[in-house]
Amino acid sequence: MTAPSDTWTIASAADAARARALLARLTADAGVPALERARFLTALGARLRHGLAEGGAELRVTADPGGCLHVALHGPALTEPWQRALVCPSPVTGPLPRPAAVDDIGLAEALLAADEDTTAVLTGLDETEELVEFHREELHQTNQGVLALHAELEAAALAQRELLDAERTARAEAENARRLLTFLANASAVLNASLDHEDILRRIPELLVPEYAANVDVWLLEDEGAPADGRPAATVAAARTGRPQYAGPHPGELPGVDDLPASVLSPDRPLLCLPLGARTVQGVLTLTAPGDRFAPDTTVMLLEVARRAGIALDNARRYEQHRDVAEALQRAQLTDLPSTPGLALAARYLPATHGLNIGGDWYDAFPQPDGSVLAVIGDVTGHGLRAAVIMGQLRTALRAYAVEGNGPAGILTLLHRMLLHQQPELYATCAITRFTPGTPEVVWAAAGHPPPVIRGPGGEVRVLEAKPGIMLGVPVPYEYEEHTVELPAGSTIALYTDGLVERRSAGIDAGIDRLARAMEALDGTEPADLEAAADSLLKPMLHDAEHDDDICLLLCRTTEPTEPAETAEAPAGAARTTGS
Repeated sequence: MTAPSDTWTIASAADAARARALLARLTADAGVPALERARFLTALGARLRHGLAEGGAELRVTADPGGCLHVALHGPALTEPWQRALVCPSPVTGPLPRPAAVDDIGLAEALLAADEDTTAVLTGLDETEELVEFHREELHQTNQGVLALHAELEAAALAQRELLDAERTARAEAENARRLLTFLANASAVLNASLDHEDILRRIPELLVPEYAANVDVWLLEDEGAPADGRPAATVAAARTGRPQYAGPHPGELPGVDDLPASVLSPDRPLLCLPLGARTVQGVLTLTAPGDRFAPDTTVMLLEVARRAGIALDNARRYEQHRDVAEALQRAQLTDLPSTPGLALAARYLPATHGLNIGGDWYDAFPQPDGSVLAVIGDVTGHGLRAAVIMGQLRTALRAYAVEGNGPAGILTLLHRMLLHQQPELYATCAITRFTPGTPEVVWAAAGHPPPVIRGPGGEVRVLEAKPGIMLGVPVPYEYEEHTVELPAGSTIALYTDGLVERRSAGIDAGIDRLARAMEALDGTEPADLEAAADSLLKPMLHDAEHDDDICLLLCRTTEPTEPAETAEAPAGAARTTGS
């Protein structure tokens, strides 16, 4: 099928008007939308005017069977042809009309139709403007919302930054508080770990320098060798008022601390003068600032350190006073060993390595009216002054009962009754041996005490395995029994308290075996020199150097009656006691 086509010559304005009017009718009949039709006709009119200005042109119109209308304008003077294609909802059929068919009435109708198209276009424009205005308002509202959202986001970001800063500050403060509390706990443990006055004074600067102070001075008020002359005025004020003092170029404004002018002794660095002690002022701790100031939190910690250091110093002072009393009492209880023909004696006393160095262990040896000698070893349960006092009472009562002529078993029975009557709920152990010059027999009795260990003249060692009686003071009636053992001249019997043989890591039987081996290992000269034998026995028994209980050791060696005793020339009190 051949597509309708025609070529129109445009030589005048009338030709152009008729061609435009004809195409307006064709496109309207073909159902081309008004807006698209108006755009096409406006562009066509402009090209027709341009073609007329150039001397004329030819307009070719072709109706495509597929529903498209093709329009092409070309002329000799046009540099390039103008072409357009319109999609027609209603295809153009049949031959195309000629422009000559359009008369004046057709032109008038085309002009009026063009107004209708213009009206439709303007109506569309009005609707578009309304839609644009609606979208413009919508966009404005959106912009306002975006601005508000940006403002909210900025405020939220600022609040988040403030929260993060506050969290960092809180974390830093918490970490600083944790560090200060940790240091305070460690410092308190260090200060309270010692009961030595000088040791505590030495540790205070070690704890504080250089992190918390550039220099530390401790002034004890009871120290007569350190007068107030030459000390900062703030230190003297702290000692006088009992209040912490701060002396610096600028006020410190520290919690709980009074401000004073800068010290002439330290004009550049502030001083912090803290009273030592909780109940009474024992001295002043003067600290030179490690920098240009003391931090408030650090100051609070230093105040507590000074308080605890004062308490530690007070505890050390009280401990030293109690220790002096205890040592004096202990020395009073340890008497000289007697010098008796036929019997050599040597003793050692070691206080416990912990506590007040005083307990209820004791030894004694004294002659009886019949010429025999009683050697005694005993141990009162517990430690401290009470145990020492009870030990003294038992020792005195024992001597009194012995003077009355009682043997070892009778003495223990009387001591048992006395302890039951005077000191209920207090117990003691005791072993008594009686040596009679000129006889090889030794009579002994024990009340809950570790068994004696004997080394014969030839070096053989045996433990007296006879079952001891109950401890003194156990609330049951009891009569103690005596045992007799052969002890030829040159034999050594060891009496001892459980502190020598008992350890936490091992039972007492293992300790007794160790003592027996130590006695067996004595060389040939030591049994004759009883003092050297005592020292040699203590070395293997105390190799760990730490013992929780007092230790007593009493060595008795039988000799021929004509042989002088080894302890006759030296007072026993000085050599018998060994410090821890």
